[in-house]
Amino acid sequence: MNICVIGTGYVGLVTGVIFADLGNDVTCVDKIKEKIDSLNKGIMPIYEPGLEEMVKRNVVDNRLFFSTDLHGAVEKAEIIFICVGTPPKDNGETDLSYVEGAAKGIAKSINGYKIVVNKSTVPVGTGDFVRKVIEKNKIHNTDFDVVSNPEFLREGSAIADALSPDRIIIGAPTKQVAVKLLELYATIGRPMLITDVYSAEIIKYASNAFLAMKISFINAIADICELAGANVTDVAKGVGYDSRIGQAFLNAGLGFGGSCFPKDIQSLVHTAEKFGYNFKLLKSILDINKERVPHFVEIIKDKIGELKGKIIGVLGLSFKPDTDDMRDAKSVEIINILLNEGAVIKAYDPVAMENAKKILPAVKYCANAYEVSEGADAIVVITEWREFKLLNMERIKNLMRKPAIFDGRNIYDAERTRKMGFEYYSIGRP
Repeated sequence: MNICVIGTGYVGLVTGVIFADLGNDVTCVDKIKEKIDSLNKGIMPIYEPGLEEMVKRNVVDNRLFFSTDLHGAVEKAEIIFICVGTPPKDNGETDLSYVEGAAKGIAKSINGYKIVVNKSTVPVGTGDFVRKVIEKNKIHNTDFDVVSNPEFLREGSAIADALSPDRIIIGAPTKQVAVKLLELYATIGRPMLITDVYSAEIIKYASNAFLAMKISFINAIADICELAGANVTDVAKGVGYDSRIGQAFLNAGLGFGGSCFPKDIQSLVHTAEKFGYNFKLLKSILDINKERVPHFVEIIKDKIGELKGKIIGVLGLSFKPDTDDMRDAKSVEIINILLNEGAVIKAYDPVAMENAKKILPAVKYCANAYEVSEGADAIVVITEWREFKLLNMERIKNLMRKPAIFDGRNIYDAERTRKMGFEYYSIGRP
């Protein structure tokens, strides 16, 4: 099939390269010329394991193309995927201006029957909105259909998630339209669910909200464990062994961040209010999440006292491992508080430092975790990168002025770390 993908962010780029890898001709379109020029030179705008190699392979095989020419890409495409950003407004409502811009571009170029697919995370009713925009602005009197096909990609494992998803959701106006999408995904061989468009639009938000609920739940339990002297790691294991609950997303820590969970929950709260429903549960999930960083910083201040002039080493900046994404990263919130308290911050992250420098210019960026440790009064673990679990802790201790670790992700064994001579503080563990 000939496919057009509008947008070359995480979703658009991964969607485009996966469909190309499955044997389709794919043109990824973006209005930012510099981005397209870089992609045509093999330079990725994001860090995602395995992405660069897959892009290069499909470009060489003439299945994947990058262009600023939306008109040409739409004209030759059978299926058009809208994969643009849907950021939150100040009130939590989803900003659909980029979706509207994509729809207007499609309308001006549509020259025959097309299937337009909303791949971006959008609130219920967006399919109707896109249809109205195209109908209002289209030049040729041609028919089209709008489908919802939400993505379930996790940054850091997006390629694997796209090739082997838990499920493929296709929200289509008719079964005939759905069949075309079924053909596109057929070779993946994963469970597919065909629904109406409205249901598909809600499924993505409901999924993310449920996962965020698990995170906030275990963090609330962690606070109780701290007060009671219990161990949240053991509690989470005991709860997670229940097959109805499962182990995933039961890791106590600093809460959720990134580009999806915070904005998606806010959007679902706003959508619920629009329909007259007060989604108190989701509001509580957000409230618990907002409390995580202040609680963690209070632990730091309580244990090491006055922060002014203290050297604090930070390990991990991205909102999660295996990505350079700094959107809603807990590191930004924590570091800004520590800087305001007068602390000197040294930091290291395997891939996110270039992005972090734009947001946190007052930080001294280091080449590795050992440089971060030199002369530090404390180490703060914010992102659970694999390499941090394998550090030479004896070396770390000897480099520090005071061997204190504040582990915001519970990546170290508490008893073993203390036996090595560290003051060790973690989340929800005695």
